[in-house]
Amino acid sequence: MMTSNERGTAGTNLDTVRRHNLSTVLGLVHRGGPAARSALTQATGLNRSTVGALVAELVELGLVTEREPETSNRVGRPSPVVVADPRVVAIAVNPEVDAVTVGVVGLDGTLHRRVRYPTGHVPSAEEAVAIASAVIDGLRPDLAQATRVAGIGVAVPGLVRESDGVVRLAPHLEWADEPFAAELAAATGFPVHAANDASLGANAERLYGAGRGASDLVYLNGGASGIGAGVIVGGRPLTGISGYAGELGHTLVNSSGIRCHCGAIGCLETEVSQRALLRVLGLEEADTDELDRALAAAVAAGDPAVLAEIERQLGFLVVALRNATNVFNPQLIVLGGFLGSLHALAPERLGPLVAAQALAASGEQLAIARAELGSRILMIGAAELAFAPLLAAPSA
Repeated sequence: MMTSNERGTAGTNLDTVRRHNLSTVLGLVHRGGPAARSALTQATGLNRSTVGALVAELVELGLVTEREPETSNRVGRPSPVVVADPRVVAIAVNPEVDAVTVGVVGLDGTLHRRVRYPTGHVPSAEEAVAIASAVIDGLRPDLAQATRVAGIGVAVPGLVRESDGVVRLAPHLEWADEPFAAELAAATGFPVHAANDASLGANAERLYGAGRGASDLVYLNGGASGIGAGVIVGGRPLTGISGYAGELGHTLVNSSGIRCHCGAIGCLETEVSQRALLRVLGLEEADTDELDRALAAAVAAGDPAVLAEIERQLGFLVVALRNATNVFNPQLIVLGGFLGSLHALAPERLGPLVAAQALAASGEQLAIARAELGSRILMIGAAELAFAPLLAAPSA
């Protein structure tokens, strides 16, 4: 006969298993898109009645909806399709050197709104909090249509302490030891989580972009704030003990180079830069699409200055990618921002160049691809940060 203590322990264990299974099912439809109940049954290894009960609970919690499947030729009753509810949203914030961008992202991965507020100068942390808070206030009518706001995720171009969202160093923003997450939470009333922008971009590309299905990848993004990188190892972000891992923009590529703002000589982002490309193109600024067109036109015209700068930057980029390949042995390297523009000029060249310099064993399964999410990447990546507690404990 089971004692009261044993019954209590059994109940606790069953509740723990149920919560875990709820998280698993919600994660599958969040990251994989709409899925039939039969597919969820197969993916989880649970029986049909258990999956049905879990889905019913998630529907009651307002996290998923069910719809009838498309007509099919399969025999038997069609299985309902489970969809992450787009009315459950997260707010994404990305402070940059010349703007603060705020977005609203649904649990199904839909970017509902994106507002870029130009500053005309490098905003202080206090200014960025005030701007983000004001933009979020302006989005209240949109947020009122949501059934739940999970919180705010912040993508910061710098080193962010994982435990509390303190920005230890964002050199291009000239921030140091700024409690940005806590201040934004106080200003908005929402829970706030912050992390390095490139690490969040890496996770977004792994889940929804060029890195789908890749367990080990390196993501490098080039923008006005320099070069950031994120690393996924065994399907999990590599963060380091405090969340600062993956700073490939500050790896050495030229021992005779110039001094970087970080204090070192010859960092990748001093040798490979968007600013240098814009300068030889005669442009003050350009978004990714404009840069693609300008580079393609200059290459087609045989512009010697542009061709020389492209070759110079590709050479140093190859050194960095060789180092990343030797250290992390990834199956995929994803290039975003202006690095994606460089890759697009000669997609067939970069892979062999890296493979020729990397250790043969480390690079033999390597692929290099351009990022797919474009301007949505940091909004989606930051939203994942805000959704994480909800996905881990849907019934909490």
